[in-house]
Amino acid sequence: MKNKSGDNQLKVFISTRESTCEECGEALGHHAWITLRDEKGAACLTCADLDHLVFLPSGDTALTRRARKHSRLCAVVLKWSRTRKRYERQGLLVENEALEQSERECEADATQREIRRGQAVLRRAEIDQAYIHDFAKRVRELYPNCPNGREMIIAEHACRKYTGRVGRSAAAKALDEHAIRLAVAAHARHTETNYDDLLSSMVERIKARSMVRGAVSSVLAQWGE
Repeated sequence: MKNKSGDNQLKVFISTRESTCEECGEALGHHAWITLRDEKGAACLTCADLDHLVFLPSGDTALTRRARKHSRLCAVVLKWSRTRKRYERQGLLVENEALEQSERECEADATQREIRRGQAVLRRAEIDQAYIHDFAKRVRELYPNCPNGREMIIAEHACRKYTGRVGRSAAAKALDEHAIRLAVAAHARHTETNYDDLLSSMVERIKARSMVRGAVSSVLAQWGE
C-alpha cells in the first residue's frame, strides 16, 4: 500500500470506526486491523496475506531494528490520534521467526549495549561540564569584577539542558560575546534587582524589564570595570 508521502512501505491501520472487508465481506467491527488499497477499500489481514505476522509494539529500538532487518515482510501499524489529529505509530507486524531471532540477539548483547549507553551518558556529561567551564571562564574574562563563584552559577544556569536558555544557543556554544553578555544580564536582572518581585506583583514582563534596566546596566558596568 502506498501512503500519501509516496513511499511503498506496507501499512496496517487500527480502524476507529466500524469496518468491513471489501474482499471477503466480513464485518470486522470497531478497532479492526486493516489495510487500505487504492480503489478497493479496506481489507482484513487475512485477505491482505498479513495474518501470519506477529505484532511487535514500539518501544525497544534495538529489537525493532533487528526484527525489521530479519523479517522478509513487515508492516507498520498505525492508529489515528484524535487529540493530535494524525496517525501515530504503534509498532510493527513481523514474521515470528524474525522476532524470535531478534529477541535472542538482543538478549545475547544486552550487557554490551548497556555498557555503551552508560559510556555515551558519561561522554555527554563530560562534554557539557567542559562547555560549562569554558562558558564560566568567558564570563570571568568579560566581567572580571563579578563576585567570586558567580561565573559558575551563571554558566550552570544558562547552559542547563532542555530549557531553551541562552546558553544552549549556537552562538553561546561558540562563546560569542553577545550571547555571554545576555546570560550575565539575565542573571543580574533576577539576582541584583527587584525584577522577580515585580513579576510576582503581576507587573507585565516588558514593563518590569524597563523598570530595572538602569539597575541592571549599573551592575554590569561595575562587574566589567
